[in-house]
Amino acid sequence: MNDYLVKATTTDGMFRAYAVNAKQLVATAQSDHDTWSASSAALGRTLIGTVMLAESVEKNGEAVTVKIDGKGPVGQIVADSDSNGHVKGYIQNPHVHLPLNDQHKIDVGKAVGINGFIEVSRAAEGEDPYTGSVPLTSGEIGDDFTFYLAQSEQIPSAVGVSVFVNDDNSIGAAGGYMIQVLPDATEDAINKVVDRIKEIPMISELLLDNQSPEDILELIFGKGQLHFLQTIPVEFSCNCSKFRFGRDLEGIPVPQLETMLKEDHGIDVTCNFCGKQYHYNEEELTKIIKVAQSKATK
Repeated sequence: MNDYLVKATTTDGMFRAYAVNAKQLVATAQSDHDTWSASSAALGRTLIGTVMLAESVEKNGEAVTVKIDGKGPVGQIVADSDSNGHVKGYIQNPHVHLPLNDQHKIDVGKAVGINGFIEVSRAAEGEDPYTGSVPLTSGEIGDDFTFYLAQSEQIPSAVGVSVFVNDDNSIGAAGGYMIQVLPDATEDAINKVVDRIKEIPMISELLLDNQSPEDILELIFGKGQLHFLQTIPVEFSCNCSKFRFGRDLEGIPVPQLETMLKEDHGIDVTCNFCGKQYHYNEEELTKIIKVAQSKATK
């Protein structure tokens, strides 16, 4: 099954729903960052939540950046997604493996920790970014996205994200759902959805059983109860380039750049999101210094 996200609304107009299969997306992140089980699950869940959140925005072209830091062993997690299914991310400590929790699952909550915040920034082209931040509730990621949406954006929601990691650290399954309550929803309808979510298996188990994103939403709401609006391919995709990093280097203080030129005769830059490396030789760094000097004198 290819990675994709599906958008839907319920036929009664009470809920908006999203579900995604993201196995290859998370597998690419795992390979790029060489993550071990706990780090793979924490980063993968964050990527899944971020791409769903980005697809839920009202404005086309709006980008979403999520930062999670619960002061746990995996450290800070950063994910960035546009509204076209492209997401990238990294984790501070990729080599974290922990004993399974009481449910015999990867202990993501312990890996992430709860002594910190989830921070979400939204930025549309030409507009000032909006940033909201709330304390982490469990470190399990899905609960934390749910709490953020309720507290910071006043959207009652249910977010479930799941990653199954094989014994060899490869990704067996990854995906999630996001249910948002619309203004016309009744208390009875909300309670039924909450109860149904508690009854269904973990998302990774459903995906391992070859259930599709559409199947997952129908398990929650029932067949015939959804209008499927759109399907969008999703992928781990980094838009870094030598040109982009060169522009960033132009913002470094000139004395620092001159020291790099004198002592190192160039500079190597590594992208945090995908691990790709870029080398700037003496000639290229000299040109960057000239641009930085001209900017400093304006």
